[in-house]
Amino acid sequence: MDNYTPRLKEMYVNTIVPKLKNDLSIKNDLALPKLAKVSLNMGLGEAVNDSKVIQLASDQLASIAGQQPLVTKARKSIATFKIRTGMPLGVKVTLRGNRMYEFVDRLVTIALPRIRDFRGLKKNCFDGRGNYSFGIKECTVFPEINVDKLDKVRGLDITINTTATKDEQALLLLKSLNFPIND
Repeated sequence: MDNYTPRLKEMYVNTIVPKLKNDLSIKNDLALPKLAKVSLNMGLGEAVNDSKVIQLASDQLASIAGQQPLVTKARKSIATFKIRTGMPLGVKVTLRGNRMYEFVDRLVTIALPRIRDFRGLKKNCFDGRGNYSFGIKECTVFPEINVDKLDKVRGLDITINTTATKDEQALLLLKSLNFPIND
């Protein structure tokens, strides 16, 4: 298992790198844009009233990501929403390396096509520095989630960080990784 290389990583090295070198006219392989990390986040506002929600969402995110999520806590108190400092309000995971490539491969080939009435991702979700963020309303599109054991359907925010400095380079990278981004 130590020498295992994910399918998407092999595709990046063997086919995408030469294509990007040609398209961006960059000679150095290290200057080409690549995936840096993928962050998954679940905000759980209903955790204020029910503390079991955090554990259930944490189990869901762990099965999707393949690693244990971190519980995020409130930074300051908000009396209107009955939130106190330090109260758990969400879960997050940051994926790097082989797990990141495995997740992106599953996301593009399995999860996104399973979304009902899916017409592609929007092009305007870039942040200006080569990072792409979008949300999924139902985590049930991932095959790891057992729908029978769900207490509630939850959403998921996904942020894909790249080493690209411009949105155009990141768009070219994500399209070459088969992301269904509309023009």
